[in-house]
Amino acid sequence: MDMFSELDAARGTPRLIDIRAAFRMTGAQRAEAKWGLLFISPWLIGFAIFYLVPMVVSLLFSLYDFTLSAPDEARFVGLQNWSRMLLDDPNTWETLFVTFKFALISLPIGMVSAFLLAVLLNSQHLIGQNIFRTLFYAPTMVPLIAAILIWSRVLNPQTGWLNQLIEVVGIEAAGINGLRWLDDPNLIYIAYTFIGLWGIGNAILINLASLQGVPTELYEAASIDGAGWLRQLWSVTIPMVTPVIFYNLILSVVGLLQFFIVPWVLNLGSGYPEGSTNFYMIYFYKQAFTFQNMGYGATLAWFMFIIGLAITIFLFATGRYWVYYAGESK
Repeated sequence: MDMFSELDAARGTPRLIDIRAAFRMTGAQRAEAKWGLLFISPWLIGFAIFYLVPMVVSLLFSLYDFTLSAPDEARFVGLQNWSRMLLDDPNTWETLFVTFKFALISLPIGMVSAFLLAVLLNSQHLIGQNIFRTLFYAPTMVPLIAAILIWSRVLNPQTGWLNQLIEVVGIEAAGINGLRWLDDPNLIYIAYTFIGLWGIGNAILINLASLQGVPTELYEAASIDGAGWLRQLWSVTIPMVTPVIFYNLILSVVGLLQFFIVPWVLNLGSGYPEGSTNFYMIYFYKQAFTFQNMGYGATLAWFMFIIGLAITIFLFATGRYWVYYAGESK
């Protein structure tokens, strides 16, 4: 009598599941599994070489005092890098604060804008739907660096188009005393959000596809019950597209935690104005590649990975309370 049978006999209950049988495969299943592994082997090899191995190596780097300029002088320091980052380096928490502050401003604006624009582009009353869909998606085809440089001119306090448009409504925006979007710590995050909105075409496209997948009979039933457009949007549309909203939320959070290119292109990561653009990834880049302190840089990278993983797990844990999947009962 094996261990499982003895436990079942001691409990006086029949054995319902044979754990070993659950992992036993027939010859056909083994052949199918081999072919499956063969077809996905290019991805597995690429993942191992370009993701898994570098992640393991970077984790080892975080335990060493290692600089790119003197790799032969690397020495094991254990958790000293982690202790320095968490307890002795105020820049870690300052840059995290800047990153989360910007994310709290930019995330809701980006998410809501992409969804509402998708709703607009999905409207049957919109004339020239295909033209507008193309126009809203086209900016994503512009290289990011070029888009940032374009926006730096658009947001120019004296000659920028945005301030010129604001002047039309009677608000003093241009000139020396005008709105200095990229120079004022109180406006810089709004300016960066404007630049981010330039590239929400992908989010609009994904939301648009989800909106077109909502069954029309649900709208018909809601209309018969007397629901207006806003009520249908709130009670039918949004619940049915929550999986896509959740997907966009995860991507947006990860992207904002890695926010780097815009402040680097505009001011080379100097933190201007007044340190308000000293993002976490800027600090990581400087430590790892400017100062060539790869050991400490790896520690910063892993700390951000842990933060991102924790936020993602939290979102998945709470998603079951507001994300609706077809065929699922709540």
